[in-house]
Amino acid sequence: MSATAEAPATADPTAGEPFSERLKAATWGDHATAEQHGFTEALLAGELPRAGYTEMVAQHYFAYVALERVGRALREDPVAGRFHYPELERVPALEADLEHLLGTGWRERISPAPATRTYVARIEQMADHPAGFVAHHYTRYMGDVSGGQFIRRIAAKAYGLTADAGVAFYVFDALGSLPKFRSGYRDRLDSLDLDEATAEFLVRETRLAYQLNTEVLADLGRQQA
Repeated sequence: MSATAEAPATADPTAGEPFSERLKAATWGDHATAEQHGFTEALLAGELPRAGYTEMVAQHYFAYVALERVGRALREDPVAGRFHYPELERVPALEADLEHLLGTGWRERISPAPATRTYVARIEQMADHPAGFVAHHYTRYMGDVSGGQFIRRIAAKAYGLTADAGVAFYVFDALGSLPKFRSGYRDRLDSLDLDEATAEFLVRETRLAYQLNTEVLADLGRQQA
């Protein structure tokens, strides 16, 4: 080889890797941080007071109103529109849960915490960044149809919630098989036609989404202290 020949390019460690696997690997630590938060640990242990659970449902409401509004606005987008699942929408279920937990005047009894306002503002910005919207969609809904099913059982037992009243948020009967849905969702991630800059942005935004969610948990934890 001549002295002026170019050295072989360094191999891209993500080359050929399904994007869903890349996303999962890149965000695993952020996901674990959220799961290991004190508020989450109390919830999963069935030790969180009912008031704490109710406040979590309230904060979810503000986040999902924003997420689903942006999702509807982007439903024709070639990237974000692939993740427009009307059957996933959670706002009606959250409204039903809040009415069960707080009564008919629930709207006057809830307000977004500071961290939730920051989170909502970021979601709303994604109306101009479709790949970023996918990051927030993935972070929330894939968690809901995975670990959320465990939370559903714990909350129902801990707070005496029956017939899904108060835990309707976690009921996804319209999706059919949840493992099949999750597999199909990953297939959609893998089939996205993204250049490297956009793919990296989606990964970074997913990490930010986890961070914003963890900050909401911290706000909730301070309220329970």
